[in-house]
Amino acid sequence: MFSAWGARPATFVVAALMASTGSPAFAQAVPAPAPGAAQPDYLGIIADLQRQIDELKATVNELKAEKQAAAATPAPPAAMASAAPQVAAPVAQASAPAPVPAPTSPPAQVAEAGSKRGKAWYEKLQLRGYTQMRLNTIVSGDAEAPAGVSRLRTIGDGDVRSDSNFSFRRVRLVLQGDVSDYVSLYLQADLASAVSNQSAGERREGFAQLRDAYADVFPTKDKSFRIRLGQSKIPYGWENMQSSSNRLALDRSDGINTGAPSERDIGIVAYYTPDRVQDIWDRLGKDGQKLFGNYGAFGLGAFNGQGTNRTETNDNVMVVGLATWPFELDALGLDGQVLELGGSFYRNRVNPEIRTGGVSPIDYKDNRIGVHAILYPQPFGLQAEWNWGTGPEFDPVTRQIAERPLNGGYVQAMARVRQSPLGPFYPFARWQYYRGGFKGATNAPRLETEELEFGFEFLPTPALELTVSYGFASRKEADERRFGQAEGELLRIQAQWNY
Repeated sequence: MFSAWGARPATFVVAALMASTGSPAFAQAVPAPAPGAAQPDYLGIIADLQRQIDELKATVNELKAEKQAAAATPAPPAAMASAAPQVAAPVAQASAPAPVPAPTSPPAQVAEAGSKRGKAWYEKLQLRGYTQMRLNTIVSGDAEAPAGVSRLRTIGDGDVRSDSNFSFRRVRLVLQGDVSDYVSLYLQADLASAVSNQSAGERREGFAQLRDAYADVFPTKDKSFRIRLGQSKIPYGWENMQSSSNRLALDRSDGINTGAPSERDIGIVAYYTPDRVQDIWDRLGKDGQKLFGNYGAFGLGAFNGQGTNRTETNDNVMVVGLATWPFELDALGLDGQVLELGGSFYRNRVNPEIRTGGVSPIDYKDNRIGVHAILYPQPFGLQAEWNWGTGPEFDPVTRQIAERPLNGGYVQAMARVRQSPLGPFYPFARWQYYRGGFKGATNAPRLETEELEFGFEFLPTPALELTVSYGFASRKEADERRFGQAEGELLRIQAQWNY
């Protein structure tokens, strides 16, 4: 195809020749050429120009060849045309065909203009995802217990139980992309959800469930500020915001995750990220660090407050805010090291599900505030979060739900080994603690969790991640009808493949 540059020489040459051969009268007024002088072949020149115009519709390679030919025989300027040799009348009359019109913009230019529009929005969508397959084994301890006594269970994985082998923890598919320069969409489903209360009480696996469905609106071209509409993550807790595909530990800690079980709700939230912060996160991301996701340094939002895929049950909204800031430590002699500090809060009222069916007619205060700190592993790092608040909790004495204080969090140490015979790997150790209610379970039972976990994650290839962990746990089961602490040791193995 050709550009406007290619059309200008041809137009110039045609105009010059038309000026010199515009009519027979003009040609007859020109004196005859001197004897023996060379006679220019104007008909041949005009025919050649017409051929070139037709060939401009051909391929780019043919256009280059034509430009080289045109450069070898440049068109005469207008001044030379006026001083052309004199032409005899019969010849002038024979060389005066109908005027050749100036070439119009050919279809190639239209096609080029179309390519500058960019891709249509549906051509910019991408489909990606990841799958996590696990093997959970209770090595020793209270795998089973009589009625009314707690068994060793976790709220992060329902397949930590006595009769369990392989299971899918997550099968995620994400469709995302830019609808325009100012709007993008994000849609995520989980194909590994379970549904209870089937016939005879048997649980069913492998149901698809909506996780995320939101649009980001960017009021400014630099996209440092965004407004997120729809079902998305509640900006509370650094670990809650981090994708499970990036987290080292297999499950989120009880202390933080009980504030926003399943991490999501429907609402509106605004995020802002200064350029300086985005530059640091971009550098860490290129380095392969496990960041907390596509969220802002500052976030403020309002949500229904009842939880993921649950119907709203009161007129209150959950108000939530988050702030986090990475500090480069080069001035302290720690070149490349980054320490990120921040905190989050939320205020809410929630109606827990109750044993007799439905939800509580009373909405309970559900307020928290938390802090976090992350020293990214280069090669050693630390990560910690803690939160305090008030929430619903079942009182076994009164047999009713009441508002009670809560607190908990975790401390994690990790390292990053960039090269080994097994590929890059991350050894880690995490201790977690929680005392408080769990609003995500029936009757908001009290949890009492202490767990020490050791593990490592290694990446044979970027598409495959393998994690092995061994934990020493003391837990109260998330059931208001069971009492006491279950203790034991857990071996857990996960394979995650990314696509």
